[in-house]
Amino acid sequence: MLDFSSIQSPIVTAFNVPLNDGATLAVSEIVRVVPNKRLVCKAVWQNQPVYVKLFIGADAKRYAQRDEQGVQALIGAKITTPDLLYAGMAGTNEVLIYRAIERSQNAETLYQQLYQSQQHHNRLDLMCKLTEMVAQLHSAGLQQTDLHLKNFLVEAEKIYAIDGDGVRPLSAFLNKRHQLRNLATLFSKMDALDNRWITVCYAHYCQHANQPYTTADMQKVTDLTLKIRQKMAHAYADKKVFRTCTDVVVTQDFKQYRASARDFDVTDLSIKWLDDALNNPQARLKSGNTCTVGEAMFANAQIAIKRYNIKNIWHGLKLSVSQSRAAKSWSNAYRLGILNIATAKPLALIEARIGCLKQRAYLLTAYIDAPNIADFYALSTSNEAKKNVAHATALLFLKLKLLRISHGDCKATNIKVVDEKPVLIDLDSMQAHAFTGLFSRKWFEKKHLKDLKRFMQNWADDAETSALFKQAFVQVYAEYQGGQGVSILERAKIA
Repeated sequence: MLDFSSIQSPIVTAFNVPLNDGATLAVSEIVRVVPNKRLVCKAVWQNQPVYVKLFIGADAKRYAQRDEQGVQALIGAKITTPDLLYAGMAGTNEVLIYRAIERSQNAETLYQQLYQSQQHHNRLDLMCKLTEMVAQLHSAGLQQTDLHLKNFLVEAEKIYAIDGDGVRPLSAFLNKRHQLRNLATLFSKMDALDNRWITVCYAHYCQHANQPYTTADMQKVTDLTLKIRQKMAHAYADKKVFRTCTDVVVTQDFKQYRASARDFDVTDLSIKWLDDALNNPQARLKSGNTCTVGEAMFANAQIAIKRYNIKNIWHGLKLSVSQSRAAKSWSNAYRLGILNIATAKPLALIEARIGCLKQRAYLLTAYIDAPNIADFYALSTSNEAKKNVAHATALLFLKLKLLRISHGDCKATNIKVVDEKPVLIDLDSMQAHAFTGLFSRKWFEKKHLKDLKRFMQNWADDAETSALFKQAFVQVYAEYQGGQGVSILERAKIA
């Protein structure tokens, strides 16, 4: 039998798994891997399409039992879930087989499709349906503790709850508090621009959970949504991507630390190769005391290389014991990615070290072959395209405001335009600000004002483009935040 512990990532591959009862699973694809714990496979069993969970490792039996118990709880509460067809073993591995819902897609994929195509009404409708299912769970005394949109399948008008492993009873104590937090966890998976729907979705929840709607509880859900989303981004971008996980592979020794995207092989990548690439005048994009930027081909992909230089011995001593700017950019790129803000794909973080002391650091990202926003407006002859980019850019700044993120260097060269959408790059100075505390709020507002003013400085000598952006900012901020949004634009002298 195949050594399942050696499989580290999803793969399309065909193989058979003999079950202990004599039947055979014909696997066609491994769609999800939790290394050394669980594989989710697409397969055929008894001539019907199925999805299979293969539990491996020392705790396989415990995890399989927990998953099966969660599914049985859903069935007992009459909550729609794919049929559990088989529970057994394949060798020493535990196996659960579920009926495949063939014409379905997970709610996260559908939500993103609706977001990209700007189908606002359909997106709200999807969130209301998911909210209704959470209300059903709570009414049955249950909660999904792993509340990701991927844990729901959508088939036409029907929603299926999957992943019984995360289904738990609601606590008999603090029941209301747990319900609100669980609901806010669902809302935190929405894009920040959809925060305006929290009131509608909460009212929908109260209706289907047979609970009274109160303004105080609605505000609690709103506040919790913002905090949970930020906490989730912090746990992922500031911690998870610095160790080996689903998305990242980390290796380190006395001389070097490497973190790389799982689909980017850095085995043959050396610091000497990076330095040689940056020393090529034709490949160099920027030279400076603090950093050197260039582009190169590696593994048949065009990559951007940014080396953070050491200016002098004192600068080197300071950097050796603090987080490198490359590491900050690596973290921020993943932060933007998980918060649905476009940036260059982070490929690798490499730090030369002597033990725990850091030296030069390198950040590798996908190279974006597109004009920066100033060049776009200088070259474009389409008024419609210019309006589209202005509107999309205003939405970008508003989203940063809603997420309490400041960029710190909003010059035109740090915003690329791809398919009439802004892509934020150069994330060294980016900061995520806390949602709690008056000082944090005031400090962030100051930083956001600075970002707005710096961005508008790009058009100081271009009255036409400046007017276009002012119009877009006022329209977007007023639409999403009313007077509060226009107020901050007035302080930035945009409105």
